[in-house]
Amino acid sequence: MAEFKYEIIDRIAILSKNGDWTKELNIISFNERPAKYDLRDWNHEKGRMGKGSTLTVEEISNLKTVLNALEFELS
Repeated sequence: MAEFKYEIIDRIAILSKNGDWTKELNIISFNERPAKYDLRDWNHEKGRMGKGSTLTVEEISNLKTVLNALEFELS
């Protein structure tokens, strides 16, 4: 089985913190593939990553459009 590798190209933002864990938006290359936007939980002290989601430039652009159109009110 091949070794799992990743490289954080750009740390864009920490969205929240919970104890030692942070929810971050980064640009990451996994296994030397083209980099993608990545949203996931991280514990950098222990070198661990949680489950997350990767997004292409097109997907993050579409998400930005949707978020800009939302009125952020929770009932």
